[in-house]
Amino acid sequence: MSELFPRTTVGGVSLSRMIIGTNWILGWSHTGSAADAMIRRHHSTPEAVASLLEVFLRAGVDTLMGPFVGRESFMAAVKMAEDRVGRKMILVDTPIINVDDNAKARAEAEAVIAESKRLGSTFCFPHHSSAEQLVNKNKQTIDRLPDYLKMIRDHGMEPGLSAHMPELVIYSDKNSYDVETYIQIYNCAGFLMQVEVEYINRVIWNAKKPVMTIKPMAAGRVTPFVGLNFSWSTIRPCDMVTVGCMTPDEAAEDIEISLAAFEHRAPELQGRSSPNKTAIMK
Repeated sequence: MSELFPRTTVGGVSLSRMIIGTNWILGWSHTGSAADAMIRRHHSTPEAVASLLEVFLRAGVDTLMGPFVGRESFMAAVKMAEDRVGRKMILVDTPIINVDDNAKARAEAEAVIAESKRLGSTFCFPHHSSAEQLVNKNKQTIDRLPDYLKMIRDHGMEPGLSAHMPELVIYSDKNSYDVETYIQIYNCAGFLMQVEVEYINRVIWNAKKPVMTIKPMAAGRVTPFVGLNFSWSTIRPCDMVTVGCMTPDEAAEDIEISLAAFEHRAPELQGRSSPNKTAIMK
């Protein structure tokens, strides 16, 4: 396995084109409460999380996305993995902030952004559930977004925009908001995408800044081989793919599938288990 995963540059920062997602670490399966509980049990200790993160770091996948504020145990796992490998993580924080239009809410938002910086984040993007409250489809604007982007800059982090709604990317580019990159859902199944796959592909290719795509495997609805090959082959060289997995072995598979896609070769993977494989599969 290669030790240096392909990289891109966002806001002058070099980061791996594969980004480690946290839904399958923190307990958001997009399937149900039983799966959520299973994920949380599996990652109930910093040591378990660090073992997963270590696999990525050793392959040069050093970029981590998630909501980090208020998750001290998870941040301890990040530090543990960094110490084991001798390499720092690049943190892409997506905090939920209060976007109400009053002084108290703005102070609360800035306090969350300051905490993101304290945790060591390089990038800070208002979570899509916060940013989408500001969208004005009639005016094609994201009202008061510049206020929060300035807070992020003032605290020494690179601002971006987390988007489930593709309008956020379109309106941000149209109004030249101060963002360095976008997060956008993109997968071959159209899972959680608000419009068809072909349109989101166009949004990504027309975006003025690099795009961090998320949910390439549609939360387990497609296999890593299918989902990752689709994503890598249909985005730009500057764009990224965020992957979620639960175990170190799954991380290694995702890395190998992705490297094979870059190198135009078959991935070196074990075959799937089944009670009685057909002759062609043996």
